[in-house]
Amino acid sequence: MLALRAARALVRNSSRSQAVRLISTSKKNSDTATLTDVLGKTEAKSGAVEKKNWVTYGFDFHSEKEDRFFMHIVLFTSVTVGLVMGSYLMAYYPDWGYHDWAQREAFLELRRREAEGLPLIDSNYVEPSKITLPSDEELGNTDIVI
Repeated sequence: MLALRAARALVRNSSRSQAVRLISTSKKNSDTATLTDVLGKTEAKSGAVEKKNWVTYGFDFHSEKEDRFFMHIVLFTSVTVGLVMGSYLMAYYPDWGYHDWAQREAFLELRRREAEGLPLIDSNYVEPSKITLPSDEELGNTDIVI
């Protein structure tokens, strides 16, 4: 604990231009143990090998290797088809939303009106003879705003 306080004080009091490196002097080979060392010793003592906890992905219920293989194949294929082919179809789909069709139709209508000598935009879009308006008696005191 005292060495830790001294190291912190050294770091706090050192100038910013000097590099401070703290070196641990403990023996790593005898102080620590890995999990595989401990498990290997217990398996050797008991003589029985424990099965791994394996949860299937649903492609093969008997072989973990085949289950993972088919899972990777299915996911790779679905992502490739879904993203790559889906992006390709969206990029090259002809006239998405029929915006180009409406513009082409408008140009054809303008060209037809010019050829016939009609105004490009007619004030009487619908012929007035086809419209039936209510009479003054039917309107009564209704305000008409134009």
